[in-house]
This record gives sequence, structure tokens and C-alpha cells, in this order.
Amino acid sequence: MIRGKAINTRPCWCPHQQAHAGLLRRIIANCELFSHCSMLTKYNCTFFTATILEWNNLLTNERYKDIVIDSLNFLVDAGRAYIHGFVIMNNHLHLIWHIREPHKPEYVQRDFLRYTAKMILKDLKENSTALLEPFIVNAKDRKYQIWERNALSTAIWNEDVLKQKLNYIHQNPIRKNLCVRIEDYKYSSGEYYTTGKNNYRFLTHYRY
Repeated sequence: MIRGKAINTRPCWCPHQQAHAGLLRRIIANCELFSHCSMLTKYNCTFFTATILEWNNLLTNERYKDIVIDSLNFLVDAGRAYIHGFVIMNNHLHLIWHIREPHKPEYVQRDFLRYTAKMILKDLKENSTALLEPFIVNAKDRKYQIWERNALSTAIWNEDVLKQKLNYIHQNPIRKNLCVRIEDYKYSSGEYYTTGKNNYRFLTHYRY
């Protein structure tokens, strides 16, 4: 009250203020969305695919699948990535991973492919020299090549897309008649997401 007069405390909703309030509401809504999806965006969640040269079925040998597993364990133990989904097929693999800051996705991807190629080549030279021929490329910077160049890396922006990608990779072994049920394929996160049993220390649920 001022000199017996009431002060009008209601906001003046002129068109400019209404527009400003609408913008504010949208910002708040987006902040809530980003908070909900923070684990999907903060660490550059991506769907990653790497393919053996000429789609050779080199990864049929479980020793080479295990080399991939060892490399994923290293990336997680070293604090470079979170792995939320994977499948290793006979000639390619899929990952759903978050590259942790301050690491750069392209460097982690490069090191992962370089290390696994080096270890697979080492084993081929020591134990299976007859299998080396398909991987001879005689390029300027290398004699052998294990992975196709230009591996695919696609950003995942929300949980719906992530679930879609998880389902895609978990169905992969079924489509190739390698198993009947998702949880039956050894080299996949399918069993974890189906039954809750986690056989891989590098693997974490995307919501954790």
C-alpha cells in the first residue's frame, strides 16, 4: 500500500514479454531434455562399425574376437571410453560407445583399430601365415591391412535411437543364423540387456 493505493503486482504480459516467457519455457524444457540425455551427449555417444578388409571372415577365429575384447577392456580401464553395446561378427563389429573427455573420438577410434590390427597380424604371422595373403595391400605406409578404411561412426542423439541401434546389433547374429536367441550369442551385449548377466567388465548399461 502506498498512500492508500494498492500496488498492481501482476506482471504486464505485453507481446514482447509473452514471447520472452515462451522462449524461457522452451529453454527450460530443452535443459530438462539435455539433463535426461546427458550420458548420451556429454561423451559423444556414437554407433561405430568396423569391417574386415574385403569382408573376409577373419573374426570367425575366436582368438581374434578376444583381441577386440582385450582392446575394449583397455579403453575402459584407461578412462578413454564407456562401452554400452557391442557385437563382434565374423567379418565386422558394431559398438555403441561414449568417448570420454578430454579424449578425441577420432584418436580413440584410430588407436583401437591400429592396436587390434597389429595384434591380429602378429598372431597371423606366428600361427597362420597361409591366411595372410588376402590382407596384402603393399601400400606406401603398410604391407598388410586388416580393417577397411573409413570406418563408420554415427552420432546418437537420443535414447530412442540408442535403443534402435542396440536392437539392431543384438539381432545381427540371429539374422546370420549364428544363434536362435539374442542371449545365446557369446560376443555381444545381448545377454546383458536381455538377462542382466554381464560377462564383460568393459560393458556398462547406457543409463548408468
